[in-house]
Amino acid sequence: MGYSGIMLDYRFIVDNLSAVMANIADRFMKADARLVAELYNKKTALAARLQSLQHGRNVNAAAVKAAKDGAERDALVGEGKRLKADIDVCEAELAEVEKELEAEARRIPNLAHPDAPVGKEDKDNLEVKRSGTIPAFGFKPADHVKLGQDLDIVDFDSGTKVAGTKFYYLKNEGVFLELALIRYALDILVKKGFTPFITPDIAREGILEGIGFNPRGEESNVYRLEGEDACLVGTAEITLGGYYSGAIIPKEKLPLRMAGLSHCFRREAGAAGQFSKGLYRVHQFTKLEMFVCCLPGDSGRLHEELRAIEEEIFGGLDIPFRVVDTCTGDLGAPAYRKWDLEAWMPGRAGPESGGEWGEVTSTSNCTDYQARRLNIRYRDDDGKNKYVHMLNGTAVAVSRAIIALLENFQEADGSVRIPRALAPYTGFDRIRRKS
Repeated sequence: MGYSGIMLDYRFIVDNLSAVMANIADRFMKADARLVAELYNKKTALAARLQSLQHGRNVNAAAVKAAKDGAERDALVGEGKRLKADIDVCEAELAEVEKELEAEARRIPNLAHPDAPVGKEDKDNLEVKRSGTIPAFGFKPADHVKLGQDLDIVDFDSGTKVAGTKFYYLKNEGVFLELALIRYALDILVKKGFTPFITPDIAREGILEGIGFNPRGEESNVYRLEGEDACLVGTAEITLGGYYSGAIIPKEKLPLRMAGLSHCFRREAGAAGQFSKGLYRVHQFTKLEMFVCCLPGDSGRLHEELRAIEEEIFGGLDIPFRVVDTCTGDLGAPAYRKWDLEAWMPGRAGPESGGEWGEVTSTSNCTDYQARRLNIRYRDDDGKNKYVHMLNGTAVAVSRAIIALLENFQEADGSVRIPRALAPYTGFDRIRRKS
């Protein structure tokens, strides 16, 4: 079955039930498309019954006015009361079915691209490209945790003491390194027509749900604010996506390219092990995010554009990387297709491993999945309002970029070189050990 661009409205689920169920299975997600189809059919039947009852009430009301004697009027009034009671029951039942239908339908993920590799976890991702040269050291390289501590630019112990595990302080040159990475990437994006934003670090729960994040439950990765209908954001994708919620965007303004800088907060529930140590998986970090709203026919091309920008950013830093086509089980629910860019990290998986690839960016084409939930549309040439397609991509997640920089550019004396493209932004070309 080809992808039509009209995704996962109720009628689509009913008409393509087998394909939707197969997609859920390929993604290893818990959702009941059959129940959604049943609830939709029940809703349709109840709506038709309600319409018939309301029509009968209107006919009855007209008959009451036209009644010629008291007995006829009394009989019609009695019938009107029965109709009203039936309408009240039908409306209540319809409201309950609609509520259950929406809750169940929200669990159903977007369809995956036909070429996305089918698999359960990141080991099933398909490598499609490599760039750069993996460094060959004439010494035993250190990981970023030791480098950061020896250079006195990252303080994990104080972060844990003050805020808890998976928090950290950047200090000394580490501060300028973060600011340099942001400005370096932002300059590239602005030249490519992105409008820069600094977004709120908080969003309403309805916006998170619209983007596809689950703000509640044990498995949620989201920090909720007690007593508030709001959460700390895990990415500026949430706040950039919510910016146009409920809007009808003039067609001539599409595509909209946005670049959002924010802090990101993630609970990282269940994340443990050596792959999570140091800066790789933390509760708070800074990220510059790309976000695009576009015409449906343009989203495939723009997805490649976002990927090319990510490659340009990390290629310009001389960081070796590879690109993988993300497998179905590793896709987030909103994503139709996702590319991950993984940088070479010499210290990843322990000093004896020789290094491993670690994800530093991703870019997703979410088609109209998020736009439907956030009600973001454009007016087409036929005068009808239609849903935009929405895409997102990491320009730079600072904490992981710092890992790649420290580990790939370390020297035998313990210092770290700054890539040539980044040095004008840092104001120095090397970080040395403090005496």
